[in-house]
Amino acid sequence: MQIRNIAIIAHVDHGKTTLVDVLLRQSGAFRTNQNIPTCVMDSNDQEKERGITILAKNTSVRWGDVKINIIDTPGHADFGGEVERVLRMADGVLLLVDAYEGPMPQTRFVLRKAMANRLQPIVVVNKIDRPEARPMEVLNEVYDLFIDLEADEQQLDFPVIFASGREGYARLDPADTNMDLKPLFDTIVSRIPPPKGDPGASLQIQCANIDYNDYVGRISIGRIVNGSVALGQSVTLLKRVGGKVAGKIDQLYTFENLKREAAQSAECGEIVAIAGLPDVDIGDTICSTVDPVPLPPIEIDEPTLSMMFSVNTSPLTGRVGKFLTVRHLRDRLWRELKSNVALRCEETADPRIFKVSGRGLLHLSVLIENMRREGFELEVGKPEVIFKTIDGQVCEPIELMTVDVPEAYAGKVMELVGQRRGVVKFMDTRRGHMHYEFLIPARGLIGLRSRLLTATRGEAVMYHNYAGYEPYKGEIAQRKAGVLISMSTGMATNYSIYQLLDRGEFFVKNADDIYEGMIVGEHCKDRDIVVNVTRAKALTNFRVAAADATISLPPPRVFTLEESLEYLDDDELLEVTPTHLRLRKKLLTVGQRKKAGREEAEALEGV
Repeated sequence: MQIRNIAIIAHVDHGKTTLVDVLLRQSGAFRTNQNIPTCVMDSNDQEKERGITILAKNTSVRWGDVKINIIDTPGHADFGGEVERVLRMADGVLLLVDAYEGPMPQTRFVLRKAMANRLQPIVVVNKIDRPEARPMEVLNEVYDLFIDLEADEQQLDFPVIFASGREGYARLDPADTNMDLKPLFDTIVSRIPPPKGDPGASLQIQCANIDYNDYVGRISIGRIVNGSVALGQSVTLLKRVGGKVAGKIDQLYTFENLKREAAQSAECGEIVAIAGLPDVDIGDTICSTVDPVPLPPIEIDEPTLSMMFSVNTSPLTGRVGKFLTVRHLRDRLWRELKSNVALRCEETADPRIFKVSGRGLLHLSVLIENMRREGFELEVGKPEVIFKTIDGQVCEPIELMTVDVPEAYAGKVMELVGQRRGVVKFMDTRRGHMHYEFLIPARGLIGLRSRLLTATRGEAVMYHNYAGYEPYKGEIAQRKAGVLISMSTGMATNYSIYQLLDRGEFFVKNADDIYEGMIVGEHCKDRDIVVNVTRAKALTNFRVAAADATISLPPPRVFTLEESLEYLDDDELLEVTPTHLRLRKKLLTVGQRKKAGREEAEALEGV
C-alpha cells in the first residue's frame, strides 16, 4: 500500500480545518446523505466554542491506491508545541496562506519548523473566493518568506495550489474553472515523497501524541520510522529521560477517515495508535526487544510566560468545586505535563503554590478553563514573562506582532504600541487598511488586545508570535486605573452600587456574593479605594425593600478568563471556580495591606 504523510500548517483562521472537511468529503469518507458538522476535526469543547484548533489530530483519506495520512495542527502561536512534535510524523506539509492576509507571524513559525525537518512543502493559497483576494501578490510574499528563512533551491521549488476550502475547489491557476479538489489530491500524491525508513530494520516508533481510553488506558500515537509492528509483539520502551520499560502491544490501530480501525500489523511509514504501554510519554521510543535504539528527542521551544497556581483561599472556597486541595492541584498539573509538552510546572517554597510556564496567555488560559470545567477551584497570579541572562545581559522575550486596522485608527495603534516599547518593522496600505508588523516585548502584549479593540471600536485584528530574546527594553506602564475593593462580606445590593456609581465602573451586580478584599470595580482615579457594596437601604414604613428593585443601573463589566488575567496587577489574584471568576487582592484585609505597604517602604529605604 502506498502512503503519504502530510501535516496541514497555517496561521490561525486561514482555513486548515475547513479544508480537511472537504478533503474527507471528496475522498468518499462520508455517505452522500450523512450529516456532518463543519470543522469536524475540532472535537474538543473549547475548540468548538473558540473556533480554533487547540490539539493536533490525525485522520486519513484514500485517493486511488494511495492512503494519505493527514495531521491537522493548531494555527495559534501559543499551541506551537503541538505543531513541533507532530511534524516528526510527516514527510510533507500543506502550507495554507490566506489569499488576502498573506503570510502572518504563525506562518513564519510553522514554515521554519517544517524547513528544519526537511519536509516537502505544497503552498495552498486559500480563500481565493474572497472579494478582496490578491492571490498573486500573496504568492510573491510567500516567496519572500521562503527566501527570508534561507530556503535552498529544492525547498523553493514548491508547487502552488489556489483553493477555496469553503467552496471545495482547488486550481493550478486562479483563472481555471475547476470545481473540485482533484488538482490538490494529485499534487499531494505526485510531490509528497513516500515515507523513508527501512522495513527490514529493527522496530522504531516515536510517540508524538497521547490519547486516553477508560478501558485500555494510555494510547500512544506515532509513526513507524523503521521496521514493522504486529499485535501481541513484545517491545521495549525507551524513555526520553533515560531508562527502559518492557511492554507488549495489546491493541494496534491505524487511522481510517475519522475512525481508528483495529489492525493485526502495520508497516514502515504508517501512523499507528498503540495500547498496552501504560508508562509511555511523548518523545519516548518504542523499539523491538533486540538491540533497541532510541530516536533523536523532540526539540520543543522554551516557555516565555509563567503564572503562579495555588489552591483557593477565598472565604467562598468549596461552594461549587469538587477538587480543592494541594494534592488535587499537583496531581492535575503533573498529569497535564504528560501530554502538553510545551508546559513546565515547578514547585515553590510555599507547598500550596506552583509555578506554571507556557507559550503564552492563551496556552495557560486553556489549561485553566479545562481545570475549572473538571471541577477545580484555584487561584492564579498575574502572568509574568520569563527573563534570561545571555552573555551577562538581562534579556526578555520579543514577539513579532501584526495589526490590521482601518486607516482612521492608525495613529491610535501607533500610540498604544509605542507606549509598550513596540518598534515598527514593516507597514503597508491594503485597500483602506493599514498593515503593521511590530517587534514588541512580550510584557507589552499583556492587556494590549483589549485596549486596541477599545481604541479602534473593535476593528483591529492582532496576531503575534515569539521572535526570540533581546536585551531588556525598559519599564512599561501598567494599568493606570485603581480598583474598588470591598470592605465587607455579604451580598451586593442595587442601593449601595447606585450610591457609588460616581466612583467608577462596577464588575458585580445585585445579589452577587461579595467578600472583604474582593475587587468589585475599577476606580475612576489612579489609586485603590475601599467601598461597601453590601449596604442595604434602611427599611421603615415608607421605605420598603421592593423599591430597591426599581433602581436603574448600567450593566456590570464582565470579563472573560483571558481579560481577567490581563487585568491583574502584582498584588492581585484571580479566583477561578467552575461557575465564577472573581478578582481579589492577595491580602484581603485593609490592615494586612497597610502593613505590607509599610514593610515594602522600609525595605526600599534600607536599600
